[in-house]
Amino acid sequence: MTSTAFNALPLSAAMLANLESLGYAQMTPIQARSLPVMLKGQDLIAQAKTGSGKTAAFGIGLLHPLNARYFGCQALVLCPTRELADQVAKEIRRLARAGDNIKVLTLCGGVPLGPQIGSLEHGAQIIVGTPGRVQQHLDKGSLKLDGLNTLVLDEADRMLDMGFYDSIAAIIEQTPSRRQTLLFSATYPAGIEQLAARFMRAPQRVEVEALHDDSQIEQRFYEIAPEQRLDAVVRLLASLRPQSCVAFCFTKQQCQALVEHLTANGICAAALHGDLEQRERDQVLAMFANRSLSVLVATDVAARGLDVEGLDLVINVELARDSETHIHRVGRTGRAGAKGLAVSLVAPAEAHRARAIEELQQGALSWQPLDSLKPQAGEPLQPPMVTLCIAAGRKDKLRPGDILGALTGEAGIPGAQVGKIAIFDFQALVAVERGIAKQALKRLNEGKVKGRSVRVRVL
Repeated sequence: MTSTAFNALPLSAAMLANLESLGYAQMTPIQARSLPVMLKGQDLIAQAKTGSGKTAAFGIGLLHPLNARYFGCQALVLCPTRELADQVAKEIRRLARAGDNIKVLTLCGGVPLGPQIGSLEHGAQIIVGTPGRVQQHLDKGSLKLDGLNTLVLDEADRMLDMGFYDSIAAIIEQTPSRRQTLLFSATYPAGIEQLAARFMRAPQRVEVEALHDDSQIEQRFYEIAPEQRLDAVVRLLASLRPQSCVAFCFTKQQCQALVEHLTANGICAAALHGDLEQRERDQVLAMFANRSLSVLVATDVAARGLDVEGLDLVINVELARDSETHIHRVGRTGRAGAKGLAVSLVAPAEAHRARAIEELQQGALSWQPLDSLKPQAGEPLQPPMVTLCIAAGRKDKLRPGDILGALTGEAGIPGAQVGKIAIFDFQALVAVERGIAKQALKRLNEGKVKGRSVRVRVL
């Protein structure tokens, strides 16, 4: 029987104390099975879904051999999207508080190269980034990997789906052959075997049960005719009235069509797909996280790494093409001990996909008639918050406290009615309760934030 206590591992006293202060009481299954392998310095292939505790697992693993006095890159984590890279970097920074002065730097596209080159000149022991941007820095010579101990490929299956195989291979070619390689993936397609065979040394394989506990996530399936699909989503939302919902589609065209249909029915929705500019993407994600957007309509690739607290509902507008992706989508609800609901719309042509899910879950699916959905009384689905966009950000030395101060001070709004504040380089987003949004907008536009006038608009 494997021990699930962190102190059963050969970790430093400082790391164990930090884990305790972060509330890490027991190891999750992926941590208990992968950390002993990582701490021995062996290569690892771990199959685990988002939300399984894998980031903390490889975070602890890569911090273990780190030399705080050497400021070159000693660990590199490659992620499919900027959001996931930001999330991973944040988690590693929390874990690194046990060490002295450990610097974690993110290198992602969508932002200028110049400031990143400046940050690299100051040195960082850990780099978290997307393959395209990391490769750019290697080509420019602004990033050197000759002191690398640990390479992590996070969500490797998604990076391959997004066409990053050649970039990843080119990056690995520039790393020392004696490095440790850790590969994490929710599924195990052929491309991963190819990567492993080419770049890993006798990797240990760890697989953690990816199925969801039925008591945690309830799944319902509705058979529909293809032309009913968009109206069926409206019926689901009118009946279930979730505070927050992610609806999965295959293509950006399908996303756009659904958003237009929902908006026409008075439901507050926005799309998340690969063609959005980084600024738009930041806005959509911030609005969803701060509860001023009810429905996020997303493609699988765009939603990768999306981690939203308290997601009430997942809708599969069309069944995923493979059952492992279905498990992945469904697992975004019912996190951290909360109950979740996942609903799938199934046209006759998708029946074979439903059978594959049934086989994987080893249990009959719960089919329900669409007519059983009765709309609840009330207004169309409107979120509780509204987002205000302030035309100033990190580059203007703006901090969350400045915005909160302007709203609660001069504008006289109770702090309890102000929600999440997100600050980007050139803009800041703040959520306020819907009932006071007009008042907050007027006061901010007429008053000052950090002693100066700023332009503010409703997103």
